Amino acid sequence: MLMALPASAESLEVLHWWTSASERRAADFLVERLDKEGLEWKDAAIPGGSGLGAMKVLKSRVLSDKAPQAAQLIGPAIAEWGDLGLLLELDNVAKQAKWGASILPAPYASVRLRGHVIAAPLGVHRINTLFYNQKIFKKLGLLPPQNWSEFERAAEKIKRAGWTPLAQSGEPWQLATLFETLVLSEGGPAYYRDLFVRRRANAFFDPRLARALERLRALRRYMPDPVAEKPWTQMAKMLAKDEAGMMIMGDWVKGELNAWGLATDTAFGCVAVPGTADMHLYSIDTLVMFAGNYSRQDAQEKLAQLIVSPAVQAGYNRIKGSVPVRRDADIRQMDSCSRSSWLTFVKGGMVQAPSLTHRMASDETVKDAIVAQVHRYFMDTQMPTSEAQRRMAGIVRALGAGEKDI
Repeated sequence: MLMALPASAESLEVLHWWTSASERRAADFLVERLDKEGLEWKDAAIPGGSGLGAMKVLKSRVLSDKAPQAAQLIGPAIAEWGDLGLLLELDNVAKQAKWGASILPAPYASVRLRGHVIAAPLGVHRINTLFYNQKIFKKLGLLPPQNWSEFERAAEKIKRAGWTPLAQSGEPWQLATLFETLVLSEGGPAYYRDLFVRRRANAFFDPRLARALERLRALRRYMPDPVAEKPWTQMAKMLAKDEAGMMIMGDWVKGELNAWGLATDTAFGCVAVPGTADMHLYSIDTLVMFAGNYSRQDAQEKLAQLIVSPAVQAGYNRIKGSVPVRRDADIRQMDSCSRSSWLTFVKGGMVQAPSLTHRMASDETVKDAIVAQVHRYFMDTQMPTSEAQRRMAGIVRALGAGEKDI
């Protein structure tokens, strides 16, 4: 439970979707650190793993002139809200704490708009992570798969032994998370960006996208039957309870498994999704501050300064499963999964790809349309792959979202 402070403390209402066990612990950590600064974190948590509910609530509250003092936003949405003139500029905080020099380039770029800093980055999640159950793998004499042939051999052996090879939900955003890792595996970061950042319509007809779509369908034989729409935490429990051999999901799963008392490298291990060993499909946790009448500016600036400080970065991300946004992060404090994530991410843009599903690559309209199309393709086994490609290309053309093809 989040702590309640005396009514005399100055409060900041924070709207977010951190509601799982590990997410609540990470939020509690921030609450406690804010408490030491004489500030109260007034919690406004909205359930929903993909943040859809939180975004609806946020829009409704802003329209009714009841915006929270801080809110979790990700990717292009930060600039969209900033363009409306609703966000507090944090230039003084950033200058005093030397964010430009201390924060890694991608996180720092994500919180800037026309030369101003308009948000505070908390941590970087790696989406292209494959988790595996150590007990099952050891019993069957398996090594973590490095390519898809090894994955299929391991999955077949796990299936024959009576376990579910791949814990996977049928929720649209979870299927889309799996799908985007397959796109990265087939095409690499440059092609991924052509599809989902530049949104070049012709790129959707590329054979690499066809292979990713077909692999998505092919993986169904290793998933639970039926592939039901269940929360990601229930899929993680399959891994935790020795019911499933593997799971592909962002590294918040690590935070959740740790919260349940399962140790990294002992109860479970993690590697990059096959074919993406030196790539980083990322999402960045970020808080924005709503300006309102500026009556809470001092407290909001204190919150922004606090969450980017080295100690809070280390503590928060250790609980959350993510890695710090800072250049000076201490990898000696990280487990093997986080160390691999951070060391890969710091290599820069050539290995990085911003997640579509987790709001880093595109606006909400394009993201929602493509996620829905991926779900439709997965559920309708009669739909030709070429038709799914045609529909995705049609989405970016109809929404005027993509670059013109030369």
